[in-house]
Amino acid sequence: MTSTTTPLNGNRLIFFSPTHTSAQIARAIGEGIGMERRIETDLTLDESSSPIEMQGELCVIATPVYGGRVPTLALQRLQRLKGNGAPVILVVVYGNRDYEDALRELRDTAISLGFVPLTAGAFIGEHSYSTPELPIAAGRPDTDDLQQSRGFGKDSLEKWNQLHTAGTPIPELTVKGNFPYKLWTPGAPACPTCTENCFACGECIEVCPTHAIHFNADQTAIETDIQQCIKCCACVKVCPNKAREFKSPFAAILHEKCSARRQPELFF
Repeated sequence: MTSTTTPLNGNRLIFFSPTHTSAQIARAIGEGIGMERRIETDLTLDESSSPIEMQGELCVIATPVYGGRVPTLALQRLQRLKGNGAPVILVVVYGNRDYEDALRELRDTAISLGFVPLTAGAFIGEHSYSTPELPIAAGRPDTDDLQQSRGFGKDSLEKWNQLHTAGTPIPELTVKGNFPYKLWTPGAPACPTCTENCFACGECIEVCPTHAIHFNADQTAIETDIQQCIKCCACVKVCPNKAREFKSPFAAILHEKCSARRQPELFF
């Protein structure tokens, strides 16, 4: 718990978002909060180890969900954050299957970094494995998701304002999820590959958060280190020639079993 008597010093959006769905939700929440001063901290490609100090901002931390957990790489990059008692809105974005223990894990991580959870939400984004042939939450977050995100941001600020006016500490925030967290297993190494349509433009190299993608020795083709790939499929989504593909046997299962539209879950 922390005192809410100190006025807020703007809004900070913090996200790890290889395919941009978590970033979209975070930005929509920021729009709902509506503060003039807003800072973005994108950890997706940022490998710096220097601390990032919070200075009384109302923060939003958003990450995707991989296998019911917060991605290991996201957790590593969040360690730079120094919350200093700042209130935080916590967000996980999952591909329409389930977020399981991810939101609980993000809450616990935020507390360990010195943040005070204010509200939290689990939102839906297009699954990394989604394709036109096997869509899985394709196009999400959509207009309705983003509108709900803006409303969530507005309501979260209203909660803080009420506590601040009353001089009341932020109460402990309860979210869904279990501890110990679900055991996460990465499965067999796999990675997207290039089709014959690839002309080695290199855009996939620029968006890979683990530097798993590189040019071959003579700069004429793209190669991928299967051991470094985290299967985020950012390279697949960004390829201007649709020349990257990731064939997972789970895509068909997810398409069949996770097609019913799920709605965001919010925690106040």
